[in-house]
Amino acid sequence: MLDTSQIAAASKILHDHWRAGTKLRALVDAIRPRDRADGYAVQAALEKTSREKLFGWKIAATSEAGQKHINVAGPLAGRILAETVIADGGIASMTGNEMRVGEPEFAFRMAHDLPPRSSAYSVQEALDAVGTLHPAIEIPDSRFADFTAAGEAQLIADNACAHLFVLGPATSADWRTMDLVEERPTITLRGERYTGHGRNVLGDPRVALAWCVNELRGLGLMLRAGEVITTGTCHPPLPIAAGDDFAADFGVLGKVSVRFA
Repeated sequence: MLDTSQIAAASKILHDHWRAGTKLRALVDAIRPRDRADGYAVQAALEKTSREKLFGWKIAATSEAGQKHINVAGPLAGRILAETVIADGGIASMTGNEMRVGEPEFAFRMAHDLPPRSSAYSVQEALDAVGTLHPAIEIPDSRFADFTAAGEAQLIADNACAHLFVLGPATSADWRTMDLVEERPTITLRGERYTGHGRNVLGDPRVALAWCVNELRGLGLMLRAGEVITTGTCHPPLPIAAGDDFAADFGVLGKVSVRFA
């Protein structure tokens, strides 16, 4: 288990690389996280670098394609810092971004706190705490030059590859009565159209929501009203480049877009 000084040192290195848009091969042995607990401890220290209230949480690798993309066996939770959020229809800089993919996602904004407790939250309990559903786009990246070789613990420390995030408007549709598993958002990119599928997100975006709620519960963390959970890509990560417009149409659930520069 890393001690306080090792956690702080690892966090500072990752934060400095994020700010500079630079990469590293790996954290040195003395401060390298060895397991998920170490990884989350380093990630928690990253949150302290932000002067703003935490915007929310992301889940990496909720699809088989996402897991293969970063070479992990299952989902990872990461923090969405307020300064990384881009307005719907806004411009995302590609500077320093080596992963270079966009991901259409279902995002939930919480209406009620979910405090840590000894027993797991059910999917229904997680949904009962949700206020609104939003279409979203995540633009992940890693501070590791070869993120496929970094391993689970380092990727969690690396904020689960969080980088930039676009939140669309809250849907006015009655999403609670809909089968999100069978929702098929359409993504338009460079004149091509791609079709996502709700089942790609841990089988159901609502199940992914509950997974994140319980991952935080296991860490002793409070999920707070107003925070957003984005549940992972519903389409295999799509390659992006400067000049691209990325638009995701979730049908009655709404639309969200971003331009890369």
